[in-house]
Amino acid sequence: MSTNHFDVLIIGAGISGIGAAAHLTQKHPGKSFAILEARAAIGGTWDLFSYPGIRSDSDLHTFCYEFKPWLEDRVIADASAILNYIHETASEYGVGEHIRFGHAARAARFSTQDARWTVDAQCGDEQLQFTANWLFCAGGYYRYDRGYTPEFPGVERFPGPLIHPQHWPEELDYDDKRVVVIGSGATAMTIIPAMAKRAAHVTMLQRTPSYVVSVPAVDPIAERLKRWLGPERAHRIARRKNIFLSRAIYKGSRRYPNQLRKLIRAGNVRSLPEGYDVDTHFNPPYNPWDQRLCLVPDGDFFRAIRAGSATVVTDQIETFTETGIELQSGAALEADIIITATGLDLLPLGGLAFSVDETPIDLHETVTYKGMMLSGVPNFVYAIGYTNASWTLKVDLVCEHFCRLLTLMDRRGYASGVPDAPPPGSPARPILDFGAGYVKRAIDRFPQQGATAPWELNMDYVRDRKVLLDGPIGDHMGFASRQASAPLAAAAVTA
Repeated sequence: MSTNHFDVLIIGAGISGIGAAAHLTQKHPGKSFAILEARAAIGGTWDLFSYPGIRSDSDLHTFCYEFKPWLEDRVIADASAILNYIHETASEYGVGEHIRFGHAARAARFSTQDARWTVDAQCGDEQLQFTANWLFCAGGYYRYDRGYTPEFPGVERFPGPLIHPQHWPEELDYDDKRVVVIGSGATAMTIIPAMAKRAAHVTMLQRTPSYVVSVPAVDPIAERLKRWLGPERAHRIARRKNIFLSRAIYKGSRRYPNQLRKLIRAGNVRSLPEGYDVDTHFNPPYNPWDQRLCLVPDGDFFRAIRAGSATVVTDQIETFTETGIELQSGAALEADIIITATGLDLLPLGGLAFSVDETPIDLHETVTYKGMMLSGVPNFVYAIGYTNASWTLKVDLVCEHFCRLLTLMDRRGYASGVPDAPPPGSPARPILDFGAGYVKRAIDRFPQQGATAPWELNMDYVRDRKVLLDGPIGDHMGFASRQASAPLAAAAVTA
């Protein structure tokens, strides 16, 4: 079995992995790295999903990398535009030559004596090993080989196509077909207006409503600034504006949930036909931002409803039938095609089996450190973005702090660094403190977070900038020198 060694081994060639690699080429051009990508292409989510209308639910001024401005007009962009952007980044920073496609990482073992990771990977029928000083997990937290579909009673009776958006068939013909989309999240809000252009009719069947907010697909302020200041300066201002607005909306929703609920409802009333039953179909039982808001560019979802090509039904499924779905209310939905936009399965850290000095690591027993490392796990970094803002905002900060940590360790001759655990008896809570069903189903397999810094997972970009860009490096960590072969000794470094 051949072994390849690198300074940094990155798992995943999606937006996080390509970003991490680009940061390394800028801050540590002398370090060797490789990216293991299980699939045959870069882009992660933006290459995997191909359902109609797929797009970002964050504005691209904040979803893009800080080091590479988003210069397109549409800031709620479709997958192809985002994928082109990721490819451009990989090309500009020479990342592509470092990617090993078709390499699925299965297990990772750290040796304290050697101060290195050994990673087992599968490439077709071949078993490969890679070693690295550092392991960077950039695969997000979704399971990419399957989505989540509940067990529906009578599903075997329905003769038509039953499709999860994660496995969209290229050959699907839905022209003039009756389509039912089960679900009310961002995926459903995307699919419905896209399919409604060609289908006979599209019905969104939801058990619980979501908060739906119409936003401009093209930022009018950014467009004016482009004419006055040029595209790059305009982008920087628009980025700061959107970060400020998203933080203000989130904080306002926490402090004044009823007021924000009223504002969203008023927007829905303006966007929907007169007399529409907003309080049945767009009035969630939870507060805004207990779950992520659904953004619809230029109100396309509402336009489909106004045009009569889409309908919202709030009810529960009694059973599937030969002609569609029978509801608990006694009503029936006729369908030629049923789409189960019922969410995703979560998979912590790509499903890797971790061990340190031959002792398996139970991820749920670890605690996050600065939202990027894990207590008791040496030389390991992961990237999980924000749930209340653009994913890439956090990834950029994690990569910046990681590069600062590498610089410090190189300067002081350290080979290994491991975060401390919180003091004994400290309270812990889920790392994703989020009410979505897909989170609740899997949270007991994820690491936890503490109640105080640096073990608390911040969901505040401005606060994270102070911690990760300007704060101390190596605080509450233990380090070992290149000559040490004993277990890591505590030696907090704050320089």
